[in-house]
Amino acid sequence: MSSSLHSNDLRNRILFTLFILAIYRLGTFVPLPGIDPEQLQNLMEGNQKGLLGMFNVFAGGAISRMAIFALGIMPYISSSIIVQLLTGVSDYFKNLKAQGELGRKKITQITRYGTVLLATIQGYGLAVGLESSANLVINPGIFFKISTVTTIVAGTVFLMWLGEQITQRGIGNGISLIIFSGIVAEIPRALVTTFELGKSGAISGFIIFLIFVILIATIMFIVFMERALRKILINYPKRQMGNKMYGGDSSHLPLKINSAGVIPAIFASALLLLPVTFSNFNVSNNETFLTISSYFTQGQPLYMLLYASGIIFFTFFYTSIVFNPNETAENLRKYGGFVPGIRPGESTAIYIDNILTKLTTIGALYLTAVCLLPEFLIANYPIPFYLGGTAILIVVVVSIDTVTQIQTRLMSSQYESLIKKTKFGK
Repeated sequence: MSSSLHSNDLRNRILFTLFILAIYRLGTFVPLPGIDPEQLQNLMEGNQKGLLGMFNVFAGGAISRMAIFALGIMPYISSSIIVQLLTGVSDYFKNLKAQGELGRKKITQITRYGTVLLATIQGYGLAVGLESSANLVINPGIFFKISTVTTIVAGTVFLMWLGEQITQRGIGNGISLIIFSGIVAEIPRALVTTFELGKSGAISGFIIFLIFVILIATIMFIVFMERALRKILINYPKRQMGNKMYGGDSSHLPLKINSAGVIPAIFASALLLLPVTFSNFNVSNNETFLTISSYFTQGQPLYMLLYASGIIFFTFFYTSIVFNPNETAENLRKYGGFVPGIRPGESTAIYIDNILTKLTTIGALYLTAVCLLPEFLIANYPIPFYLGGTAILIVVVVSIDTVTQIQTRLMSSQYESLIKKTKFGK
């Protein structure tokens, strides 16, 4: 009976997640009011490279259709970056973090307010940029700006709420799954575009074959690195209670090479996209925008340098948030656990921290390589962004995390069922 209830709960969670993602995908096809679709298509055909193309990836194609979810979930991610950075430098946010659940709720509320503020600023910039493009807006003016900002902010807040619903009632991390679904939904179109380029002679068949070999090798490499662990041996001493001896067991403390997951790539991309959103999204012939955009094109040194620096920084920063060596060492000391040859307490914390630093360095270099190496090849050919390293990394890592959560829930239900059978089945 219990196993059946758990199976129904898991099925309902999966169906709920799929339902929410379907709503999101539907919203990426609902256009903003007052936009000429033919002029929009002509405009977007020549702006698929650079930051605008990257932004379109994270928005699930909503930018190219100028939909109500045009900003995607990026304002929320940008707000999260700012709040997490403040958590590391501001005493106020440090105190909130130390307050536990109450502080976490307050930080979440501040993040939401920041999302609304950023979405408002970016929505206004989007409206100004659209009006500056010749013949794109049917009736430019104050009414168009108000309606665009209102629609964009409402769409972003609704999308943030959808992500939170998935996290609470569905399977996996809602924000990551929204980005994941947008990329996956656009990959078939990217493949068709690539093959059409091959048929037209724009790209040779050998180059297409080489790109797909690199993509497959990249996916295999990502899976290997995400599954890789460094296990630290932990021993527990024997204890005598009455006439019986307890303990004497050993276990392992598993440390992942990439503890930060896909967060560094998403955060680094968000930071690269942020300057463009504040430059009013002016995708017309504005010289300033064109100059800025040219520096942030795939294969450009500045783009690669800033992107790599962002990935490395957020890998170390996020790992320091999700794993605390001092706290881990203290917990081991409380329960009598120790690393062979290492004194409990501070020495154990230093030992774990040294190993974690080495693993994080490898993880940061791995993420940087996966995100940037395919870009060098794609930068020289008209291949869609959806086949780039960042998109593939997000798809693979989010898939692994979601499948792991499903397996965990299945194993949990099986263990509970087994325990009940052992207890009452005689």
